[in-house]
Amino acid sequence: MTDLEYQDLAESALQAIEISCDRINDETTADVDNQRTGGMITLTFSNRSQIIINLQKPLQEIWMAAKAGGFHYQFKGGQWADTKDGSELFAALSRYASAQAGQPLVFSPAVPQGQPLR
Repeated sequence: MTDLEYQDLAESALQAIEISCDRINDETTADVDNQRTGGMITLTFSNRSQIIINLQKPLQEIWMAAKAGGFHYQFKGGQWADTKDGSELFAALSRYASAQAGQPLVFSPAVPQGQPLR
């Protein structure tokens, strides 16, 4: 994959995470604050716990740090897959965010139709 392809795919993933946070805050009682700084998003939950997702451009990976641990994802087979167990980024983010928020939360890799990209 070229650096430009990585950047486009990784940016799309970060945008999908931001859009998912907006939807979660609109549709649930969860209060998930998301702060974006360049290639990093910090999700802060009402209990002050955090999940940090950031781009690792030299390795063409997305890294996630949650209470459950640190995880590395590479784009394979049309999805961001964990380099150790192959689990998908958005499924894992949904699982870890749900645990930290204390309620079910769903992060989706797809941008809903009609939703503008940021």
